Amino acid sequence: MVPTGNAQEKEPAKVPEHVQNYVDLFTATTGIKIDKEELIFQSAKVYNFQRIFNIRMGKGLREHDHAPYRSLGPVTTEEYLSRQERYDKQIVDEMGKDPSQMSLEEKMAAHRQWRQARYEKLTDAVYKRRGWTPNGVPTMERLKELGLDAFPEVVEVVKKHL
Repeated sequence: MVPTGNAQEKEPAKVPEHVQNYVDLFTATTGIKIDKEELIFQSAKVYNFQRIFNIRMGKGLREHDHAPYRSLGPVTTEEYLSRQERYDKQIVDEMGKDPSQMSLEEKMAAHRQWRQARYEKLTDAVYKRRGWTPNGVPTMERLKELGLDAFPEVVEVVKKHL
């Protein structure tokens, strides 16, 4: 649940009250006092290290981050027809096409293509914000920011993909 007044916070997407709960739990569990910035920094280190570990194990690149087929559009004709008005409206409003000139299969394909393109744009934005290459590999600059460049094995994995 999002706390009341969260929208007025400096970084509402992070839900500061929830982050503070994690800070409090970390301190209570370990006895180590940290602030939310340090907790987020540590989380970024872990997340990036996991990404690099996955890359080392043969997964973790962009090709492995694709959305499931099911989530990219109406999969069956029944599904399309059950929400045809909504889907046809998206074809007009979002894709600039005339659904009356398209077969049902063409409409479904158009939705899939449109959603896939939007997903790719989102992936680009997320990778950029995380300090990763367009292929989903943490950059050397990001490794330095996080102190992960101190581990030669980590640098070796990343350099193979830059």
